[in-house]
Amino acid sequence: MARPRFAKLPTAQQQAILRAALDEFAARGFHDASLNRVIAAAGISKGSMYYYFDDKEDLFAHLTRVEFERLFATVGPVALPAELGPDAFWSAVESYYLNITTRLLARPQLASLMRGWLAASDNTALQRAQEEMGQEILPWIDRFLATGQASGAVRTDLPKGLLIAVAVGMGRAMDTWLMTQRPDDNALPPLISALVAMLRRALQP
Repeated sequence: MARPRFAKLPTAQQQAILRAALDEFAARGFHDASLNRVIAAAGISKGSMYYYFDDKEDLFAHLTRVEFERLFATVGPVALPAELGPDAFWSAVESYYLNITTRLLARPQLASLMRGWLAASDNTALQRAQEEMGQEILPWIDRFLATGQASGAVRTDLPKGLLIAVAVGMGRAMDTWLMTQRPDDNALPPLISALVAMLRRALQP
C-alpha cells in the first residue's frame, strides 16, 4: 500500500499521481502499464514515485482501493431487510448489485481498472493485496448472511465459513463474467436478475 509519505502530499499532488495511474492502467491493463509513463504524466521524478510507492504493484493496489472505496461511497450502504421475508431480502440484493454495476460500467476507466484487477491474480504481490481487501469485506459478508438467515432467505444448516466461501466465490465469478461481457444498459438488468437468482438458489434454505 501507499507509504505514509504519500498521504502527507497536498491533495492536488495525490490526485495528479492517481489520475495519471488511472489513465495508464485503464488504457493498458496492469501487465502492459508502464510506471515510467505514469511518472512522466504525473510530472514527478522516478525517485519521488518510489518515495511514495514500493513498485507498480503497490501503486496499482492503492489506486484500485481508492477507486473502489469512492464507488461504494457513492452508492451507499445496502439496506437488507430482515423483517419482510426472503423475497424482500433478495430483491434488495438485486437492486444493490444492479445499482453498483450500472455505476461501474458508466465509468469506462473504472470498469477497465476492475478488469485489470480481476485479471492480475497471477501476480503474487497483487494476490496479497486482493486477499487483504477480501479480508476487509468479510464483516460485511457476515452481516449479509446473518440478515439473510434472520429473514429466512439464507440457509442455516451449513457452517458460516462455508456459506461465506460460496458467496465470495460466486460473487467474484459473477463480477469477472460481467466485466468480460460488458453488457449494455438494456441487457444488464436481466443479467443481474439471473445472477442473483443463481446466488439465491445456492444460499437459500
